[in-house]
Amino acid sequence: MPVLRPARASDLDELLAIYAPEVRSGTASWEWEPPDLEEFGRRFAAQQAQGWPWLVAEEDGRIAGYTYASRWRPRIGYAWCVEDSVYVAEWARGRGVGRRLLEALIAACAERGARQMVAVIGDSANAASIALHRACGFAHVGTLHAIGFKAGRWLDSVLMQRPLGEGSASPPGSPLG
Repeated sequence: MPVLRPARASDLDELLAIYAPEVRSGTASWEWEPPDLEEFGRRFAAQQAQGWPWLVAEEDGRIAGYTYASRWRPRIGYAWCVEDSVYVAEWARGRGVGRRLLEALIAACAERGARQMVAVIGDSANAASIALHRACGFAHVGTLHAIGFKAGRWLDSVLMQRPLGEGSASPPGSPLG
């Protein structure tokens, strides 16, 4: 059973090793070329500066997966809505790692005061990600058809959403991250 903990800068090599294959041959990310370690580090630092969680699942000294939240959109009115990202190492898939990570991310974001979480799933054929989000309480709220192009084909983007904490039942506190 993997241990969940906050990500550290010293994890970046392993995190990039999980992410890069998704860029090269998957549709979870629509980048065409993986970032180098320096760029990946800049992204990590920028996300950390916003104060949103970035968690890893570690098993037997290896990182089995990671997840992080970032602000959904930059304008102030969206300050209480976050987008999640979840990546699981190929060797660790199908063992509940993604679910443990996403559940921990949901709890951490709710604790920080976020009220909504959005999943932007690249490729409507990504049944595993759609099922993971559904199992964690997300509802399908829309599909953007043929919105991106990668690997020689047009891809849909599936939007899923779930409330956090009180959701929209009450006004929020001060703007977040």
